[in-house]
Amino acid sequence: MDNLPPKGHLSDNQLEIISSGGILHQHGKIIETGKFEKLKHQNPDVTIERLDGDWVVLPGMIDVHTHICWAGSRANDYALRLSGKSYLEMAESGGGIWDTVEKTRNSTLIELAELTAQRAQKLLKQGVTTIEVKSGYGLSVEHELKILEAIKLADRNSLADIIPTCLAAHILPNDFDGDENEYLESIIKYLLPEIKKKNLAKRIDIFVEKAAFSYETARTYLLKANEMGFEITIHGNQFTAGVAELANEVWAVSIDHLEAANDEEIAILATGNVIPVVLPGASIGLGEKFAPAHKLLDAGTSLVIASDWNPGSAPMGNLLVEAAILGAFEKLTMTEVWAALTCRASLALNKPDRGILKPELKADFIAFKTSDYREILYRQGELKPEKVWKNGLLQH
Repeated sequence: MDNLPPKGHLSDNQLEIISSGGILHQHGKIIETGKFEKLKHQNPDVTIERLDGDWVVLPGMIDVHTHICWAGSRANDYALRLSGKSYLEMAESGGGIWDTVEKTRNSTLIELAELTAQRAQKLLKQGVTTIEVKSGYGLSVEHELKILEAIKLADRNSLADIIPTCLAAHILPNDFDGDENEYLESIIKYLLPEIKKKNLAKRIDIFVEKAAFSYETARTYLLKANEMGFEITIHGNQFTAGVAELANEVWAVSIDHLEAANDEEIAILATGNVIPVVLPGASIGLGEKFAPAHKLLDAGTSLVIASDWNPGSAPMGNLLVEAAILGAFEKLTMTEVWAALTCRASLALNKPDRGILKPELKADFIAFKTSDYREILYRQGELKPEKVWKNGLLQH
C-alpha cells in the first residue's frame, strides 16, 4: 500500500505487489520488505516464520470510527425500524441513543472495559489492528469520564491499539436542565479540562444533526475545543446536508457519515483537507443509501471507510464485509477500498506510522489464505484473515 496519493481515485495497477515476498521486522517495527530469499540471505541469523502455500499479506486494517464502549442491546429498536419507525423518530421519542445511555450509565467501569476489550479482540481477529473508540453513551461529566477511563483500561488489556475520542456531544441529554448551548458550555468547563488532565483523549467529536446539535452551537464548541488543543472530527451529513463548511472552518481532521452529502457539500470538502469517512455499516443497519464515495473521489477528496460499530444504527461490526459491499455499490476499485482501510485511514487518525508495509512503520499485518488479493473483496468478507500480527507478534 506504499506510494499511493492521499486523495483522488486509485487504479489497481498502482498497487505495488511483491511476489514471494518477506517482511523483516524487529521490536514492533518493519525493517525491510522484499523478496523472501534475498532477505533470508542478507539476514542469516534471524528467526524465520515461513507461510507455506499461497498467501496474501496486507497491512492491518484501521477502523477510524467505532462506538464499541456500550452496554445493553438495541434489538428492539431494530425491530421497530423494520416495522417502519425511522431512526430520527425513535430518537425524538426518547428511544435510540438514550436507551443505550441508560444501560451504559448503569454499568461499572470494569464491566464497560471488559465489554470494550472483548469487542476489540473480535475486531483484531477480523484483521483490524487499530481501533478508534468513542465515548458518548454517558452524556454527563461523571459518566463520560467513566467511559473514557474504561476505554483507556481496555486499551491496556487489548492487543489492538485503541484510540479514544470524546463524543460527549452525542445528543442533548434528556436529564440535562438547560439547552444545547448550556450543555456544551458545561462540557467545555468541567469535562474537557479533566480529559486533558488525565490524558484520556486527544480527539473531540460532535453529532451535528436535527436530533442532536445545531451548526452554530457546534461551531462555538469545536472552536473552543480546538483552542484547548484537541483534534476535531465531526458526525456530519448523515440525514441532512450542510456541515462541510463547518468541518473546513474548524480544521476538522475528518467528517464522518456523509450519506446526505450533495454536490455542493462535496465541492466544499474538495477545497480543503478534511478527510471524508464513510460508514456503510450505518447504511446497512438503517436501510438507508450509501454515502457518495465515488463522487467524493471524483471531486479529488480522500476517502476512508469505517465500520461505525454501535448498538443502534450499525450493529454488524464487520469492517471488511461493509467495505466490500460499499465497493460493489459505489464502484470503487480494489485499491481504493484497501487504501480506505489502511494507508488513507491512518491519516484520519493522524497516525502515519501504520497502514503501509514499509521500513520504520508498525509491524501490523494480516494474512489471507489465497493466491490473489482480489479474492478477498470478491468474496465480500467470507474470506477472512487466518493470521494477524500486531507489532510483529502473531496474535491469531
